[in-house]
Amino acid sequence: MFTGLIEDIGIVKNIFSSQIVVETKLADIAKGDSIAVNGVCLTAIVVNEDNFVADYSPNTDRITVLSRLKQNSKVNLERALRLSSHIGGHIISGHVDGKAKIKKIEKLNEFYRMIFLCEEKISDYCVKKGSIAVDGVSLTISSLSNLGFEIFVIPETFNSTTMQFKKVDDEVNIETDILAKYIEKTINKKTNSISLEMLKENGFI
Repeated sequence: MFTGLIEDIGIVKNIFSSQIVVETKLADIAKGDSIAVNGVCLTAIVVNEDNFVADYSPNTDRITVLSRLKQNSKVNLERALRLSSHIGGHIISGHVDGKAKIKKIEKLNEFYRMIFLCEEKISDYCVKKGSIAVDGVSLTISSLSNLGFEIFVIPETFNSTTMQFKKVDDEVNIETDILAKYIEKTINKKTNSISLEMLKENGFI
């Protein structure tokens, strides 16, 4: 699990055959550790002094924009949450739901307004003032539209993440709030359990 508070901006040193090599200043990384790379939970299979190597599956390739990274691309990095860690963002699993495209970037005083276009499977889980992870960054949805959502990025977040390098039409990884998925499952389960027999047994008819 992760929080969406980015710890380092890493640099892709190589990416090939479903494997990525990322240079990082993060310390205490060990083989087998989980690391979120642009919001995608990966496992370090090799750890060197200033970089780590991780594999990613064909399914990850299909759902995310990971394989579109190139040598020297900058990526958001976060180590997995520890039980003693302070949760300052929101709970993120590192299991990306899909992609979104940046439609607009606008600077308003010191803040940045960004509008994203996304598929219905993502927008269905978006709520105003709800949490969302964009390339692994914990953000809050300020408003919604039929085709996407809007966020405002504070200067600290903008300057400490790859948000500062984004351009219109760039695609990003999106993970919606996991709580929304649990609520949907619970509601669907209860709805599916309602039957004529159940209503009779409980005195409704």
